Amino acid sequence: MEFQKVVRRRRMVRHFAADPVSRETIDRILGLAQHAPSAGFSQGSAYIVVTDPEVKRRVAKLQGEEDGDRGGFHKWISEAPVAIVACVSEKLYHDRYNEPDKLDDQGKEIAWPTPYWFFDIGAGSMIILLAAVDFGLAAAFSGVFDVKGVKDLLGIPPHFHPVGVISVGRGAPDVKSPSLKRGRRKAVEVVHNEKW
Repeated sequence: MEFQKVVRRRRMVRHFAADPVSRETIDRILGLAQHAPSAGFSQGSAYIVVTDPEVKRRVAKLQGEEDGDRGGFHKWISEAPVAIVACVSEKLYHDRYNEPDKLDDQGKEIAWPTPYWFFDIGAGSMIILLAAVDFGLAAAFSGVFDVKGVKDLLGIPPHFHPVGVISVGRGAPDVKSPSLKRGRRKAVEVVHNEKW
């Protein structure tokens, strides 16, 4: 599919058909995610692929899927054939930036004005969302709020932080987010030339 079409078709789909997604397709999607930016080529991102229905249900419960009124939304984590838990390790970035070629003039690690590990895992997650569309699938991202619960459930190493759960599968008719009624901001409010 043409890139601009993929970008315009991407949205958070919150209902999935039961059709399975092949492991080959998921591996190809995650292979693309490995091309996301990585400060100093630290490669601090990691992904856990969850297809076991019981484990997905437990992940979904930690994500609050069973809590109260869902606003008409389906259980898009537990019902999706695949849940990908996106994780990042700040430690791997510090390790990389303590190597000789990354030390500053005083022989110290740079001061991090922005925690770029979060930018990098965000970029990897966006590649997954776009790749799903390119493969004729749909996807949705939900942030991890119970970090300890998800880490304990999935055996995530202490230095990795689970950032989000990406549901992947064949999209089914769903309730669109009421937030979309806000509309997109005008380009003149978003794009500034030469200065703000």
